[in-house]
Amino acid sequence: MGFLLEGLCYLDGMTETGRLLFIVGLLIAGIGVLMWSGIGRGWLGQLPGDINYNKGNVRLHFPIVTCILASLILTVLMWLLRR
Repeated sequence: MGFLLEGLCYLDGMTETGRLLFIVGLLIAGIGVLMWSGIGRGWLGQLPGDINYNKGNVRLHFPIVTCILASLILTVLMWLLRR
């Protein structure tokens, strides 16, 4: 009987982890659908401040502002999920 109760406590703790994984999975799927449909292609990586350099056969693309924006959005989401 004690083993069963320990298992229930374990499962109760896993519901929070499961919920978090489910939400993160939905967010990733939503971003994937946006990128697949072409909505995200117009501005993603093309924000002011992103570095694009083309000369001859050399191409350099460094989306620094896009990375900062994605980091800020993920930080706010994680902060909200922890509350």
